[in-house]
Amino acid sequence: MATNREIIEDPTHLGMLEILDRFSTDEKARKFLEAIRWPEGPVCPHCGNCDKARVYKVTPNKAKKVREGLYKCAECSKQFTVTVGTIFEKSKVPLRKWMLAWYLVCSSKNGISALELQRHLKLGSYRTAWHMLHRIRYALKDPVFDDQLSGEIEADEVYLGGKPKSMKKFMSAAEKKARRIKANAKKMPVVSVMERGGRVRSFSVTKVNGESVREILLEHV
Repeated sequence: MATNREIIEDPTHLGMLEILDRFSTDEKARKFLEAIRWPEGPVCPHCGNCDKARVYKVTPNKAKKVREGLYKCAECSKQFTVTVGTIFEKSKVPLRKWMLAWYLVCSSKNGISALELQRHLKLGSYRTAWHMLHRIRYALKDPVFDDQLSGEIEADEVYLGGKPKSMKKFMSAAEKKARRIKANAKKMPVVSVMERGGRVRSFSVTKVNGESVREILLEHV
C-alpha cells in the first residue's frame, strides 16, 4: 500500500490527460488531498490530536449515510474529513472537479474566468464557478501571520515531487543512497513547524539545514 508521501508525485510536467486520470474519481482526489495535508497520517482539525492510536477511520456505510474518508477523534469525540477547515469544506462540488479547477487556474497563463470554469467542469451554475474561483484565489494568497507559535514546538521537513526509481536488489548501499540524494535534489523541500496539538505553518526552502530551520523558528516561534 502506498504511503501518503508516495502519493504526492511531481506535477510539473502533467498534462490534462494525466490530470484527468489521476483525479478520475472522488476517492483518488480525496486520497491525494489527505497525502498533501496529512503526510504523517490524519490530524484532528478540531483539537489538533495527531496520535495515530487516537484517531479512528469510520467504516463507510451508505445505508447509514456514512461517507468515505470520515474519521473520529478519540480525544474530542468529533468526526472530521480532510476537507474540514479548508476551502473545500461544505462544498457540494465533487472533489475531483475541485482538483481539475486547481489545474485549470494554475495552468492558465492569462487566468481563467468563472464562465470558462463553468463550461470546462460542466458546473450547474455560474454562481458555483464564481465561488470556486474566489475560494481558490483566496487560498493562493500569501498567509499573514499576526502572532507567534507557542508551547511545545516540533519541526520536520518533507520533499515534494516524484518518487525515485525502484532500487535494484543488486545495488550496493552506497548506490542506493546516491540515488536517493539525486532524487531529493529534484524535489521541493518544505519545512513545517507545528505546535503540539495546535497550528501548523509550512514553508518552502531552497535547502534544508540548521540555518534555514533556525531562521524559520526565530521568526515564527
